Amino acid sequence: MTTYSGPARLILAGGTHVSGMASLSTNQRGGVEGWGGTFRPDQISAEIREAGDGLQLELPYDQVGAVAVTGVRKLLATQILMSLAGRGPAPF
Repeated sequence: MTTYSGPARLILAGGTHVSGMASLSTNQRGGVEGWGGTFRPDQISAEIREAGDGLQLELPYDQVGAVAVTGVRKLLATQILMSLAGRGPAPF
């Protein structure tokens, strides 16, 4: 299993870039490789809350992977934690 934890930018379907922190890992189940994890945006907006599919996650050094939001959980009054499922090769 490979992991990444650190700064990242979520690129929304409309092209908006959202900075935050990501915690990602690869997983292998029954010969199927995949990756996913969580993303905590620095700031919250309606556009972020409604994000679902057609997104990209950009890591440092221009590494980019396609992701979909599988869930959103409220952490504090001003923070949310987004669960992500990666598509294609992991960018880390």
